[in-house]
Amino acid sequence: MPLHSTPSARGSRFRLNATLLASALLLTLPTAAAADTVTDWNAVAMGPTVAPRFGGPYNQFLAAAAVQLAVHDALNSIDPRYETYNVVPAAPAGASADAAIATAARDTLLGLLALLPDSAAKTTAINNINTAYANTLAAVPDGVAETQGIAAGAAAAAAMLAARADDGSLFPHTPGYSAEPGAGIYVATPNPIAPGVPQFSNWKNVRPFVVESSSQFRVNPGVIFDLTSAQYASEYNQVKQIGDALKRGANPDSQQSDIARFWASGGVDWNANARLIFGGFDLDRWEHARALALMTVSIADATLNNAESKYYYAFWRPVTAIRWADDGNPDTDSDPTWRPFLTTPPYPDYPCNSTSAGGGATTALRLALGTNSAGFTRTVNAPAIPLPAPLNELPAKPITRHFGSLTAAAGELARSRVYAGIHFYEGCKAGLDQGAAVAEYIHARALRPLD
Repeated sequence: MPLHSTPSARGSRFRLNATLLASALLLTLPTAAAADTVTDWNAVAMGPTVAPRFGGPYNQFLAAAAVQLAVHDALNSIDPRYETYNVVPAAPAGASADAAIATAARDTLLGLLALLPDSAAKTTAINNINTAYANTLAAVPDGVAETQGIAAGAAAAAAMLAARADDGSLFPHTPGYSAEPGAGIYVATPNPIAPGVPQFSNWKNVRPFVVESSSQFRVNPGVIFDLTSAQYASEYNQVKQIGDALKRGANPDSQQSDIARFWASGGVDWNANARLIFGGFDLDRWEHARALALMTVSIADATLNNAESKYYYAFWRPVTAIRWADDGNPDTDSDPTWRPFLTTPPYPDYPCNSTSAGGGATTALRLALGTNSAGFTRTVNAPAIPLPAPLNELPAKPITRHFGSLTAAAGELARSRVYAGIHFYEGCKAGLDQGAAVAEYIHARALRPLD
């Protein structure tokens, strides 16, 4: 896990000798008020024609971290302000920063896409990346500075691609997961279209960026694992009531319904959120690059730990629990026809992946920006939602949410998964804490300001 302060390298691997701290996707591309080449290329890399080519959310988090680290390293090879992640050669001080940023992002993206099967969508992504690259360089004066900047970006991208070679991410679901149905045991979940075949069972074996292993921040067992407990009954009945498709569909414009749809329809795109947040700060390209690198790496490593925790505990989803005939708790009543408001993702409940990412993102941004008061307003276009009879399909609609702070956004995200009917709340809270712990660990060890 490379971590370096200068091309001479003073990075090393770090070990954690402490316990865990206590306790799908990109539909809009809002324009940030403080846009520059760093944020422009973040929008390209995480845009709807590029990011989904890498696969599901875990894959996209990994790609984002690789791109943002390469961009960060390219800039700091020209003007060293922060520790670099990889060893990169020093670039001339006069090298074009914009050419370096664009080349680092483009080369990293193309290198990662080259590992994936060919498809029409992949070709479109490559064409869009190359068009954006040509547009960036067209604004850079021809000459030595541009050539030097291109070389700096290419070197940073090459170092990143070498660091991530054979990292295990190409086989996220192999070997697959299977289990005999039983009370409390995760099994493939039903959804209106097709069975949710378990995914990312092998993500725990992907190489992290900064943390030592995917089990380093394994969450503690949940109280709800005791199916006879009062807390389990309380959370069971909570999600059964407020996450029910019929209830939410009968109240389509309620705040709970809008919150569930907002976060599931693009609100969890923390790169887009960050670009909006940056509009309230006077940051330069180096600061944008560092904040995005710390955020994306925190998300990537948090969700590696998330996947390990999920399959370590393999706790069932609400839809399985509520349909189960008898869980042994006298305060839970099963309903074999119950459906969640939104489709259940194809992996275990505990802890929630979206909140692990959200906890990592909001904590990394809070530490990088030096404040929790980093509010933003975001509008997403929520797609139509199929509902069980006798209700009709909910039509698509734009949904706008405003957040006065990072913790307010993270807290609403956690509640949204219960409103959606896809998570027990304890797993959502455990995910937030896991992501926060990972981000704090990384911030103390990576990309630190140089003396």
